[in-house]
Amino acid sequence: MTRPRPPIAPAMAGAVDLSGLKQRAQQTAAGGGATTGQFGTEVTEANFEDEVLVRSNQVPVVVLLWSPRSEACVQLGETLADLAAADNGKWALAAVNVDTSPRVAQIFGVQAVPTVVALGAGQPLTSFQGVQPADQLRRWLDSLLSATAGKLSGGGDADDEQVDPALERARQLLEAGDFPAAGTAYQAILDADPEHVEAKAAVRQIAFLQRATAQRPDAVAVADAAPGDIEAAFAAADVQILNQDVAAAFDRLIALVRRTAGEERTAVRTRLIELFEIFDPADPDVIAGRRNLANALY
Repeated sequence: MTRPRPPIAPAMAGAVDLSGLKQRAQQTAAGGGATTGQFGTEVTEANFEDEVLVRSNQVPVVVLLWSPRSEACVQLGETLADLAAADNGKWALAAVNVDTSPRVAQIFGVQAVPTVVALGAGQPLTSFQGVQPADQLRRWLDSLLSATAGKLSGGGDADDEQVDPALERARQLLEAGDFPAAGTAYQAILDADPEHVEAKAAVRQIAFLQRATAQRPDAVAVADAAPGDIEAAFAAADVQILNQDVAAAFDRLIALVRRTAGEERTAVRTRLIELFEIFDPADPDVIAGRRNLANALY
């Protein structure tokens, strides 16, 4: 299944979620003409990137994954809609009908409805399942707003935003595909602000891009011919991720975890965790990969 991920580089379109790195705010918090559903903005595959990922660079986006068949979902949606109206643009409410947009629901790894996921800067920050009373939701939202205060661009007009010149330069270098220079630029931002969300993710993901794009094209065949060669397996996994065969890359290394022990097993486990971290934690492949790794270890 093709997941609606934003492009990162011509040769790697859709392979890794770099939405928080490359996307600039393109819409106001009002939503730029998006469809208004029963609870906030109605999110589908077509507008997922704009209304959830991009918009969360401006204000926190609270995504309600719901079904009209569930009375509990409707109850929670109405409460969230009232709170969103009261907060007047401090955060955005988006709703995913899991019955009509199952692929979007799968991106979030939804196991039951209602589920609520809050995002900032293109990344999931916190979530919960089930109905919550209004006072508890109020405290949860206040905590979310406090955690993101000053870290997002806010609800003003994107054309009027003042972007840090160093951050703008780093984004331009990344979009141009100059990974070494982009990595250096983002690292400088991270050195100045160790909690900078975008720079922290960028440094990790650019390091992967530099390593993976340097691998030999036949790395998968080489690894298949030498199943005990750990370095060959690492190279093959990188190439598989570049080719959007993410589950196969994870499966390759998890199988190697099962066949190794001691320092070798530790090295494979460490590489797997590094690969998990370049994706959205809610990605179904990451969720399955972490579960399978745990089973292989224990």
